[in-house]
Amino acid sequence: MTVSIGAERTAVQNPFLRYAKEVGWTYLPPEEAARLRRGESGVILHEVLVRRLQALNPGVVDLQRAEAIAGRLVRVHPNIQGNLEAWEFLKGLKTVYVPEDRREYNVRLLDPGCVEANAFHVTDEMVFQSGTRRIRLDLVFFVNGIPVIVVETKSAKRLDGMERALEQIRRYHDDAPELMAIAQLYALTHLVQFLYAATWSLSPKDLFNWREELAADFETLVKTFIAPSRVLRVLTEFILFVRRDGELSKVVLRPHQMRAVERVIQRARDPHKRRALVWHTQGSGKTYTMITVARRLLQDPTFENPTVLMLVDRNELEQQLFTNLRAVGWGHVVVAESKRDLQQLLRSDRRGLIVSTIQKFEGMPAAICTRRNVFVLVDEAHRTTGGDLGNYLMGALPNATYIGFTGTPIDRSSHGKGTFQVFGVDDPPHGYLDRYSIRESIADGTTVPLHYALAPNELQVDRETLEREFLGLTELEGVSDIEELNRVLDRAVTLKNMLKSPDRMRRIAEFVADHFRQKIEPMGYKAFLVAVDREACCRYKALLDEYLPAEYSRVVMSARADDPPEFRPYHLSEQEERAIREAFRKRDEQPKILIVTEKLLTGFDAPILYCMYLDKPMRDHTLLQAIARVNRPYEDAEGRRKPAGFVLDFVGIFNDLERALAFDSRDIDRVVQGVDVLKERFVELMEQGREQYVKIVQGLRDDKALEAVLEHFRDPEERDKFYQYYRELQELYEILSPDEFLRPFLQDYHRLSEMYQVLRTRYEGRPVAKLHLLNKTAALLQQHSRGVLLGESSAVYKIDVETLERLAREDTPNAVKVFNLLKGIRELVETKADGEPYLIPIGERAEAIAQAYQERQITTEETLRQLVEGPVKELRDAESARAESDLSAEGFTIYWLLSRVGVENAEQIARQIESAMATYPHWRTSQQHERELRTEIYKALLTKVGDPVAFVERLFQVLRRERQ
Repeated sequence: MTVSIGAERTAVQNPFLRYAKEVGWTYLPPEEAARLRRGESGVILHEVLVRRLQALNPGVVDLQRAEAIAGRLVRVHPNIQGNLEAWEFLKGLKTVYVPEDRREYNVRLLDPGCVEANAFHVTDEMVFQSGTRRIRLDLVFFVNGIPVIVVETKSAKRLDGMERALEQIRRYHDDAPELMAIAQLYALTHLVQFLYAATWSLSPKDLFNWREELAADFETLVKTFIAPSRVLRVLTEFILFVRRDGELSKVVLRPHQMRAVERVIQRARDPHKRRALVWHTQGSGKTYTMITVARRLLQDPTFENPTVLMLVDRNELEQQLFTNLRAVGWGHVVVAESKRDLQQLLRSDRRGLIVSTIQKFEGMPAAICTRRNVFVLVDEAHRTTGGDLGNYLMGALPNATYIGFTGTPIDRSSHGKGTFQVFGVDDPPHGYLDRYSIRESIADGTTVPLHYALAPNELQVDRETLEREFLGLTELEGVSDIEELNRVLDRAVTLKNMLKSPDRMRRIAEFVADHFRQKIEPMGYKAFLVAVDREACCRYKALLDEYLPAEYSRVVMSARADDPPEFRPYHLSEQEERAIREAFRKRDEQPKILIVTEKLLTGFDAPILYCMYLDKPMRDHTLLQAIARVNRPYEDAEGRRKPAGFVLDFVGIFNDLERALAFDSRDIDRVVQGVDVLKERFVELMEQGREQYVKIVQGLRDDKALEAVLEHFRDPEERDKFYQYYRELQELYEILSPDEFLRPFLQDYHRLSEMYQVLRTRYEGRPVAKLHLLNKTAALLQQHSRGVLLGESSAVYKIDVETLERLAREDTPNAVKVFNLLKGIRELVETKADGEPYLIPIGERAEAIAQAYQERQITTEETLRQLVEGPVKELRDAESARAESDLSAEGFTIYWLLSRVGVENAEQIARQIESAMATYPHWRTSQQHERELRTEIYKALLTKVGDPVAFVERLFQVLRRERQ
């Protein structure tokens, strides 16, 4: 059931406001905020912004120019492009022309360097009018009169509170894009959780947990998030707009990224320390951290117009992320096109951001640039820890500060120094400046867990050969580059011949096709097939085409001029490869499987990638980097989230997990788990489910089973425990199914799934389409639609008053009647209230009864009686009166509200107010018309109601179709 608990304000919203005031925000009552906004359609606190513009830009911005700048700000496009423009205003990147000086000046809207120079306001219950659409926001935070943060609060008692809060934020973007085009952040909280995200980033995967180093209570979370100094830093330093393959997106950094940026900047200021290592696990956003560090270094005058050299993976360059930074608030960004180009840039004392790859340092002259304000940011830093390239780099820039970023540091190497020795020398004893582990990443939802399974023994290669020619080689210790790995494999002649045996490859292709069709495709995800070399890629493509449609798979590999003829059909232009990458990222486009051996195994993010078929020997860093391709979070349009990433090992590498990932086995432990562990957990959960939940409906059918479930789970905490239990169970089923192992559990799993569906639809009022049932469970329920609980309860009625009365008379248990009535009333109100607003308060009365029932304040029998004698009877009476009335929808609503409080001559007064509404037809959008109409209503009511102010306010809420 959907309930208006009313606890958001007292338990969450009011404390939030109190904490905001305690850290320096000035509270504005909604009426005062509306006045400063110049009405409910106003976005900014106009007077505040105009004053701050003049104060922050003395001698440049006068009153007239301040008014013009404010006008430019509120007229940005109501979309993400406009949001970028608004952010550029906040960053001080916009200019104003001063005719007397004949020049443009940058305009400051914020002063991040002096908190006291800014004005901080917060208001609550803010009504915003956009044309005929009207929203009410819980909390809005303004800096210098500019709305920057929107906060949606929910009661902790709402089991799906955060989900509904995100739905509200999405509605704000749809119904009030003018406001959201300027706001930069939003936060969702219900005491237990505190999540935040960038506006125009509206997927759950874009939501981040706000947390400090240690766990904190609600007060600490609020105060640290909205501390004025923090807000200024986040707005100006930790928001990124990026354009990738032509699409603009927005990112706000996560707490671990902000922390790392601050530590790196502190290190850069230290004249005695010139090295640092940022160890953040694969998939945790290192590239965005690097970009933010680069921007901070370039914009901070302390560093005296430095050179920032960013060394990145070639795949990152190919995705044009860095060249596109120019279009999203950056100055000039130079991407080195060649070794000669890079030499020229460094020799010419180039300042600003230079993006390159480590390979372009081959043969670089020593001491080509000896300045100290050169900062080298090295992505995938473990690759530069040994060999000539690292020596060329550090010899060319002897006085630079080197900051390494890695998810897989090398502790020891047969080729030279490890990552900690090269970059961590200034941070003993651990050897890193900042760390964000795999465990933290999974807990925060930054990445998903990884699971693996071994292919059948007959498809794996001979263990002795694998040990002799690969696993036992000391030269593989510390190998971090896939090109080095390939050179080792080229010498493993026997092993390669085994891997590329025609009979084995055919059987693997058939196995992959069958596995993909049965297990992966039904989940809606995609896969990589990793072959040992380019020849194997081409052969696997031909074999897969025998078992799957040709469009299902594509080969993505490097092309060489001397390639044999059989390779040439798979050569791709840069444009063709980019198109394949983009299509692969999209759920409904082909291909579904990419066949690779080297390309895309680093630096390629495709959240929809779930499965990796691994037929290439790998270990340590190359292995973790490769399998990390499948650990990105993903959510589809229906809200289904990827439960994990999955690796199917055809080589046998995972037979010894500690050796396969020896660099950090403690961190890997229980993060990369075998499927057998998942099966054991599934059995545990099913035994728990049979004992605690399945027995509730044991021996019962249809309405009796339904009644038993509804009565058992009246307590919200009991339901919440079940939801958490079922969420884990369903994810395991999604990963494991289909499997013969599941057969003994299917009937009880089906019952548990029915319970979940019943509880979510009946208690939480979620439509079936929004239950987030994963694909295989949804298919199971659809296949067996006539179950213990759902057989009789899935009838579809045309919902009207007659139907409600019939539901009340049905020969079903009272608990079932209660939920059927509540569902019917809710659907009636939701579908018809826009045309007949008098239905809104009737629906709210039904929800109040529902809440009392849910909190066990009244019995099932009393709930049924109150529903029948209250909302159902009122709906019948209102329908009859409406049929006989010639009043408009608004006029009848006024009459009905007046008659409900016992006002005499209610119809006459309603006609009088209806006439006034015709006199002031723009009362919804014009403050002047609304004031005049309110005056006329007060005159009409006089002494007719006990509290006319409260009654009129409520009347306007209903007429605007606002729910309490």
